[in-house]
Amino acid sequence: MADELTPGPDATQRRPSAAFPAVLAVLFLLATPVSYVGAYDRLTWWLETLPALLALPALALAWPRWRLSNLLLVFIFLHALILLTGGHYTYARVPLGDWAAHAFGWTRNNFDKLGHLAQGFVPALLTREILLRWSPFRQTPRSLFVPVMAVACPLAFSAFYEIIEWWVALATGTAATDFLGTQGDPWDTQSDMLFALVGALAAVTLMGRAHDRSIARVEGR
Repeated sequence: MADELTPGPDATQRRPSAAFPAVLAVLFLLATPVSYVGAYDRLTWWLETLPALLALPALALAWPRWRLSNLLLVFIFLHALILLTGGHYTYARVPLGDWAAHAFGWTRNNFDKLGHLAQGFVPALLTREILLRWSPFRQTPRSLFVPVMAVACPLAFSAFYEIIEWWVALATGTAATDFLGTQGDPWDTQSDMLFALVGALAAVTLMGRAHDRSIARVEGR
């Protein structure tokens, strides 16, 4: 009976080491002061980067019991870099967005849309992983519930984030102009949520198999 309950040596060897997540954490810690030093506006920097700053301690606290797959950690790290970049320049002034606007003839800097795409993509993978690993659905056949929730949760979060931006604007007045980043677009809020929806749908439809393999590796299967 003990042999049946104890993972074999092969399963233990297949389980990824903590080195890779530690490297991502160190890179994030190095990138954070680089983003802060010389930031265009300190208040905007804190407003834009706060989700990333909260994510690292949250992941560290959850690590002993809820270790995420390496694929998801990579995308969380990339999303954090987007937030740090937007916080440093403000989204309307990111040089890459200015270059793209000039190259493609856009009338605005669309780097913030990349951020909202990630705001849908990464939470969709996170929702999917939580449901498949730590919810009752991990022991039931796959159904439409998991992909539907993996899209619905990020979309709900995106809508709530727009409400938070509105509250911040009311509380800080003109100081929140760079945080809102509407650039004079009256439909900016709606397009932000659309990009989050597109990101969530892309994560669910394009990353499913790769995500499943990454989950299997972190679980030693």
